[in-house]
Amino acid sequence: ASYDWREVDPSIFGTLLEQALNPDERRKLGAHYTPRAYVERLVIATLIEPLRADWSMVVVAIERRKGEAAILGPQDPRRETLFREARGLAMRFHAKLCATRVLDPACGTGNFLYVALELMKRLEGEVVDAVEALGGQEEPAWLERQNVDPHQFLGMEVNPRAGAIAELVLWIGFLQWHFRTRADPPPEPILKAFRNIRVMDAVLEAQKGLARDERGKPLSRPGPDGKAVEVYRYENPRRPQWPEAEFIVGNPPFIGGKDLRARLGDDYAQALWAAHDHMNESADFVMYWWDRAAELLTRRDTPLRRFGFVTTNSISQVFQRRVMERHLKGKTPLRLLMAVPDHPWTKATPDAAAVRIAMTVAEAGVGEGRLLEVMREAGLETDAPLIECAERWGVINSDLTVGVDVTSAVALKANEGLSSPGVKLHGAGFIVSPQEAINLGLGKRAGLDKHIRDYRNGRDLTARPRGVMVIDFDGLEIEYIRKNFPEAYQHLATKVRPEREKNNEEYRRVNWWLFGRRNTLMRGFTANLPRYIATVETAKHRIFQFLDASILPDNMLVAIGANDGFALGVLSSRIHVEWALRTGGWLGMGNDPRYSKSRCFDPFPFPLASAPQKKRIGVIAEELDLHRKRVLADHAHLTLTGLYNVLERLRAGATKGDLDPAEARIFDDGLVLILKELHDELDAAVAQAYGWPVDLPAEDMLARLVALNKARAQEEARGLIQWLRPEYQIPRFGSAKDKAELDLVGGAMAPGLPLAAGPKPGFPADDVAQTAAIMATLAAAPRPLDALMLCGAFKQGRRIAPKIDATLAALVRAGYVARADGGSGFVLHR
Repeated sequence: ASYDWREVDPSIFGTLLEQALNPDERRKLGAHYTPRAYVERLVIATLIEPLRADWSMVVVAIERRKGEAAILGPQDPRRETLFREARGLAMRFHAKLCATRVLDPACGTGNFLYVALELMKRLEGEVVDAVEALGGQEEPAWLERQNVDPHQFLGMEVNPRAGAIAELVLWIGFLQWHFRTRADPPPEPILKAFRNIRVMDAVLEAQKGLARDERGKPLSRPGPDGKAVEVYRYENPRRPQWPEAEFIVGNPPFIGGKDLRARLGDDYAQALWAAHDHMNESADFVMYWWDRAAELLTRRDTPLRRFGFVTTNSISQVFQRRVMERHLKGKTPLRLLMAVPDHPWTKATPDAAAVRIAMTVAEAGVGEGRLLEVMREAGLETDAPLIECAERWGVINSDLTVGVDVTSAVALKANEGLSSPGVKLHGAGFIVSPQEAINLGLGKRAGLDKHIRDYRNGRDLTARPRGVMVIDFDGLEIEYIRKNFPEAYQHLATKVRPEREKNNEEYRRVNWWLFGRRNTLMRGFTANLPRYIATVETAKHRIFQFLDASILPDNMLVAIGANDGFALGVLSSRIHVEWALRTGGWLGMGNDPRYSKSRCFDPFPFPLASAPQKKRIGVIAEELDLHRKRVLADHAHLTLTGLYNVLERLRAGATKGDLDPAEARIFDDGLVLILKELHDELDAAVAQAYGWPVDLPAEDMLARLVALNKARAQEEARGLIQWLRPEYQIPRFGSAKDKAELDLVGGAMAPGLPLAAGPKPGFPADDVAQTAAIMATLAAAPRPLDALMLCGAFKQGRRIAPKIDATLAALVRAGYVARADGGSGFVLHR
């Protein structure tokens, strides 16, 4: 109170005051706020740019009249008419400016509204100057009648105290501006009850009441800390009405879709989903604001011109993209005018979370937008951070990229059922050390070795393994466990059961000895394999490696059910890594790329490689996997992340002499030059399998992959599926025709076998007809076919293999057919 607050920046004042009043926030006072420059970036793009564009057209019209007046004599009465018309244009724009409403539907303490107010007051000042320059001093009353003031800045806020502060912030800002620009005091009453800030929930309206049992007693349930919490019921949940406005801008709450229940409560989450039944339940909380604003923007006769929101940078992830795609590609589409996929947000001090965000600004219609990519950051801990951006123009896709729209790629049946995150324990008590495992009966209790397994998470793979194990009793009943593995039973009953009994989800409470999710898909595709492929879901470098089948992956690893080096090689190649970087996006609060199995793996079109090409790719991939494992085993200081950090330096043009001592040691001990050579060889081999140049630019490569995905999807619609593991996938996901085809070739269908739609023809009995049938099949094939594929094209399957072989040999000798794919395939001479 002893300080002079007249010059306080209201964009910061609200946050500081809220923290000062809130005991839980007081300890972070002054250390956790959003720099003004960040707020301005979004406010300018959302509302100031279109308002200034409007004003610029008015200025042009004014200048035209001034030009016409300049050629008239000083006494010509038409001069005053022209100046009066010019003043009228400016004053009409001013009236429009004073009627422009800005809505922040999650306004907090009003930072965005205040910045919008100040920037609009600056524009108003230019308009006033223009009127006065045109002789408007004679009409002073027009400015007294109306000016830009707090009634135009509308807010919705669920916290009553924050809402009251927001209203105060707007008045402080308005009065500051008045005294900076005017000598006279404002007219009475100075503060007006505009009620422009509404205390309300912006995304849910319902009748909320305590849930009661039959005797009228309030119901309760265990909370996260074990204490009883009251249960509420939300009757008739629906979406609230939003105040009409020309612009919507703000920073809605950052709550991930997976955290909605825990953060907001089961009852609220269920009511929210019921009120927004068109939304997927995995969408982040902020997307409910984005979706509602998009709907308002595309309504008939809407006053809304643009909206802009801050979200976490997970907006480019699949569940958030689905919300945007529905509006970007809808019958009444909207376009992204400006997007920043990854931007720092809160002031990054030791006491403040270094949040990464995205910004999006939308307008109705179709067309190009401006994509800003942050290239340099400095001074993030100061009040004047430096953010330098590169700018690109083009149609902005829902994954916040310009160029190839990888979001149009669809999941392929060829990859179905072969990828999944690992297990989610929901209980730290399942994890034990090797010594604890021995104490629990490992090596003593028969069969326990199948249920206490090595366990890996992301850090185990990118850094060094912790050496822990996990108790996995999937598929076992509790009575069996207690009888056969009593020590392990007692351990789980002590370490896991007490926590599970407080859990809100019935499955986890009842099945307390089991993991939180069964992961049947992953258990299925890894069964009967000696090893499988794994990658860390969120990591700096996209690395794939083989894990032994005895190892159980946690849910932050993505497992892929393939045992062959060819699959590892294709996934490890530059072609797939570039694809994964673009399709997977970036994780919410961090800045590392994320591998989403539904967007990175499922739609990815593998090359239709020949047998020699597959062998070559597999050999290189096996050597790559062995090389990394060997150097990590030989040198305890090495990690995969360290190896690939140095590899990236080499790829960027560095030599050993450019490396610092720590990097040089990694270079030597990790034999990183060999690592680079293996990756280069792998990239070349995989590019050859696709039939593409090895140095194809990333954007061209992505365009080809999207086109190939589309072609494969069309083939699959006709029944031609390039199964990755046909013997596993077809019995589970194939059609009746696919399963019959698998039976015909003895349960080992070759990948790439054409499965044409409709019934298969019989193989003719006549030699001449047999030759004609084989030539017709080769002529219709889009690629070389081997003898097994030709057998599969006819009803008789492998039974006709001798006749197929004999006919092919004759056709080659006669020059009608040529060998391809290193001799394993055949093509018809054209």
